[in-house]
Amino acid sequence: MIVRQTLRDAPGGTRAIALGSFDGVHLGHQAVIERAVAVARERDLTACVATFHPHPMTVLRPELVPRQLSTIARRAALIAELEVDELVLIRFDHTFSLLSADEFAEGVLAEGLGARHVVVGANFRYGNGARGDTRSLEESGSRLGFTAEAAPLFEIGGSPVSSSRIRDLLAAGEVEQAAELLGRPAWVEGAVVRGDGRGRELGFATANLAPSPRSALPAVGIYAGFGHLPGAQRPAAISVGYNPTFSDSREQVRIEAHLLDFDADVYGSPIRLELTHRLRDEQRYGSVDELIAAVNADIARVRTLTRT
Repeated sequence: MIVRQTLRDAPGGTRAIALGSFDGVHLGHQAVIERAVAVARERDLTACVATFHPHPMTVLRPELVPRQLSTIARRAALIAELEVDELVLIRFDHTFSLLSADEFAEGVLAEGLGARHVVVGANFRYGNGARGDTRSLEESGSRLGFTAEAAPLFEIGGSPVSSSRIRDLLAAGEVEQAAELLGRPAWVEGAVVRGDGRGRELGFATANLAPSPRSALPAVGIYAGFGHLPGAQRPAAISVGYNPTFSDSREQVRIEAHLLDFDADVYGSPIRLELTHRLRDEQRYGSVDELIAAVNADIARVRTLTRT
């Protein structure tokens, strides 16, 4: 039920725990985690982040499972950047979903993790039927030997920062606004797969990305950003769409990145594309020459926007 991943040396077996889903590790999540880390340092505890995997809705309401902003590996990497000592994955399955709020507090937090302090978001719910809330967590803690607190909601633009808000921004192509909430550029990740080779024929070789399952995808369009490969990072012109100049099919969105000044065989490699600016809508062109001219203009803008 519980899998621990050590991220750095820690004091011992008692913990200050940041508890939540933390998909995307956005600024609101970071506030919860940073508070747990601060308490851990004050009280000589292990700074721990505990999250659920898979997403609870996978078990409770599969038809409502949200698109994910981050794979579990990406989530772990982002959490590690926050000086956390330990990441704990709590397996969410049918049996786990039946635990009452009290059973979760006692069996998982107190006995399983040695909790001495627990930090959650203000709207955190837990236990069978989502009957547990921050008040019940505090009450359980007083009985079981840990303190608990709810971090206030982190707001930007008068509204709370949330994973669902970021998903909506991505779906609208508003990647710059999404970055404000994430505290970093929005991204999509997966593996490089073979495409139809048309980009290379036109003089713009592309890395074709097969996104990780259930990934939250940006709106169709052309973006500026960066491509991250093992050992390499390059500015990139990124296309999300259907290649309408060559096909009328809209069965499957294609994600392609032209990595500037880069030409290597990367098929099968993991890749993460950061989307920093939306350049324009996808368009159908009347000729290949018109398409090439548009791509050249996109690349020129990418060079300007990604210049450091």
